[in-house]
Amino acid sequence: MRAQLARVDAVLVQALIAAALSFAHLHDVASAAGQDGWKAWAYPVSVDLLLVAAWRRLRTGDAKAAGWCWFVIALTASLGANVATAGLLDLDQVPAWLRILVAGWPAVAFLGGTLLAHSAPTSHVDVDDQEDAPDPAPELPAQPAPGPTPAPPAVAVPAALVEHARKVAAEHRTRTGTAIDTPTLRARLGVPAPMAEAIAAHL
Repeated sequence: MRAQLARVDAVLVQALIAAALSFAHLHDVASAAGQDGWKAWAYPVSVDLLLVAAWRRLRTGDAKAAGWCWFVIALTASLGANVATAGLLDLDQVPAWLRILVAGWPAVAFLGGTLLAHSAPTSHVDVDDQEDAPDPAPELPAQPAPGPTPAPPAVAVPAALVEHARKVAAEHRTRTGTAIDTPTLRARLGVPAPMAEAIAAHL
């Protein structure tokens, strides 16, 4: 247990030292590039926050490509400041390109932080949401298929009416040369449609 605590303490101290040095280097570069006062201190905070946001995105497993992209950008800014203050850059004569990079960094950091914070995570279904969801509607029993339509009841036709209909049909055939149809028979006899159909069946 003590060995593990000693290991954790050593890692924590090392992380604090590295963060403090990187913080100071970023402040020095920002100050040399014309960002004085509180603005020079805001630059290292911006870089470190972007690093933390990118690292959290990598740990969650969502949108890892975006996480790696912004992690590399923030890490490059931090390492660049460390290398620049190691004697490779004259802080009294900062080149114009570095001033441009420092001046444009807030917009880059804002864009990266916004994309990392508000990009859509992988969709998943919560167990609590499943428990609170309404039960599906019960299935209704299957309705039996409709049977054939029952035939209409037979209409009783008097024999005298059938004989009269035959005379009308014969007269129609003699006059037109064609058999009489049911609508014409109904009109000639003056009977309802069901009875006309029943009479036509006897012809």
